[in-house]
Amino acid sequence: MVRDGYYYALGLCVVAAVVGWLAGPVYVLVPLVLAAFFLWFFRDPERVIPADAGAVVSPADGKVTDVGTAELNGRPRTRISIFLSVFDVHVNRSPVAGTITKVEYRHGRFHNAMSAASAVENEQNIVTVEGDGHTVIFKQIAGVLARRIVFTKKPGDRVERGERVGLIKFGSRTDILLDPAADVCVAVGDRVRGGASVLAHLPPAETAGLAAAGAQKEKRAR
Repeated sequence: MVRDGYYYALGLCVVAAVVGWLAGPVYVLVPLVLAAFFLWFFRDPERVIPADAGAVVSPADGKVTDVGTAELNGRPRTRISIFLSVFDVHVNRSPVAGTITKVEYRHGRFHNAMSAASAVENEQNIVTVEGDGHTVIFKQIAGVLARRIVFTKKPGDRVERGERVGLIKFGSRTDILLDPAADVCVAVGDRVRGGASVLAHLPPAETAGLAAAGAQKEKRAR
């Protein structure tokens, strides 16, 4: 259980007590139901983290809404987008083991997290993790209801694959950006679980380096 759930639930229990005292016991039902909802919403189940070499696990629970290509700093990346409804676990986990080299928080709008514009325009936290010769970037993106992004790590911290790193409150989205050489294991419409579902496999660093060099050479030739 994320501690925020206890804070919300405790506050609503106080409200229920006051309402019951002022208006009668029948009126305590609504705040008590909301308190129970918050305790359920902020659940934080344990997960079995895959140990496959090169595995990239999902940073969040939810539904895969897009698998495509995006450009970042002039370089193509494979992007996997995951939508989190209010019924999903909202604890975020590191997709790979490595060192956090950059954390960038961008203020922005609160479009529906299902829309393509949300990936660029919405308020978001962009995290870069480097490990085993690869750079993996994932974004915590706010949605219409999600107005607070929590990230508990900082640049220089070492994280393990599947380690808890933060939380997005209520409906939201996470994007993960991978090297184009990554072997994607999911498709649009798939349901994934944070820390447990494998999204892709990264090739050995040497193979990825050769592929990147070949791509750059082909680009220059054009």
